[in-house]
Amino acid sequence: MSSRPATTATTAPLRSWLIWLTAAAVYTFAVFHRTSLGVAGLDAAERFGVGSTALATFTVLQIGVYAAMQVPTGVLVDRFGPRRVLTVALVFLGLGQVLLAVAHTYAVALVARGVLGLGDALTFVSVLRLAASHFPGRQYMLVTALTGALGFVGNLAATLPLTLLLAGPGWTPTFLAAGLVTLAFTAVVTLRVRDTPATRTAAGPAASASDVVTQLRTALRVPGTRLGFWTHFSAPFSQNVMVLLWGLPFLVDGQGYPATTASSLLAVFVIGAMLGGPLLGGFVGRRPELRMPLVVTYLVAVGLSWTVLLSWPGQVPVGVLIPAFTVLSLGGPFSTIGFALARDYNPLPRVGTATGIVNVGGFVATTVAALVIGLLLEATGGNYRVALLTMVVMLAFGGWRMSVWWLRARAAVFDAEARGETVPVRLRRHRWDGPVRHGLNRAPSPV
Repeated sequence: MSSRPATTATTAPLRSWLIWLTAAAVYTFAVFHRTSLGVAGLDAAERFGVGSTALATFTVLQIGVYAAMQVPTGVLVDRFGPRRVLTVALVFLGLGQVLLAVAHTYAVALVARGVLGLGDALTFVSVLRLAASHFPGRQYMLVTALTGALGFVGNLAATLPLTLLLAGPGWTPTFLAAGLVTLAFTAVVTLRVRDTPATRTAAGPAASASDVVTQLRTALRVPGTRLGFWTHFSAPFSQNVMVLLWGLPFLVDGQGYPATTASSLLAVFVIGAMLGGPLLGGFVGRRPELRMPLVVTYLVAVGLSWTVLLSWPGQVPVGVLIPAFTVLSLGGPFSTIGFALARDYNPLPRVGTATGIVNVGGFVATTVAALVIGLLLEATGGNYRVALLTMVVMLAFGGWRMSVWWLRARAAVFDAEARGETVPVRLRRHRWDGPVRHGLNRAPSPV
């Protein structure tokens, strides 16, 4: 069984909280830049003269870069420390947004969104790796949830406030100012962030390519890493797709709501995640044995929400949209359970790598769903009910794979207990659990 990456203290000192808050602010910037096309999508389509498929390519490229960079980011964070990686992230985010601000062609705008995706990719894993060093295990889930909640402050800024700025000062001044402020924040991170409570940096020894491959394989052999991946695959993509790209067009073009009403409705995603994240994080931190049953219950609720939205005759009323969007908004908070799985069952030098693997899941799902929806909209002449069936298919696939690895992870825990090993989360056996397999699954995983 892997050693647990816990600090010796039962609670973190104030200095660690302040360091985390500075790092989490970088994630707030990243989420703002990531979600800015959620309300600027129609402006982008007009500015660059593109249709639905080309518009979807903005998000597919950015999120594709993000997903592809998660495992390399984890390796970089484990090697060089989160402070250095966060500083580089701010540079890419700022430069990407400045380039988008002055872009007048679709090709240049695509490059800008790719650069933004690269900067975005370096942020969240870095913040969680920093939290793993500064906070004990009992606080880690809460800190992860709070990180996500602060990220949604950036999401909130990218809804109605950004809509008003685009209608006022316009595209270039708005995005240029956002890029320059992001670049300026590199000075704050350099001065305030420390990788561990005791030292300035947490860079590890130089690793060969074979060492990196071995680290990746070791992390992937942990059933909790696989379970975390599929948990993160299944939970947040509905929220991501709606906030990042298709929420505003669905409400404006598909449902006939004004743009200001639509952007206000998208704020439900932000408010729900901001309020639900810390509540869920605090509860799961106290009752970790309930985290996977809670995820399963949530995915069923998501399936019911999409059933209501896609089967409603005519325009879906605001009174139905708000509770449905509230349910979808909790995808981000529930996805953080995947990071707790990675943290609990990987040693500290491998937490960044395992977290990167887990973080790939949700963004692979988001990328595929966003692209398929765009293609179906083009093929059906803008039929959102047909296009958004993609969400139901992706949810069913992710839920199936997650259930497979949940059973395997439970078997690993019971096998470890039978060998006399200590496991972080003790489980109650059920009739549907398989027989204990002595000598197998040497890296048990929690559920």
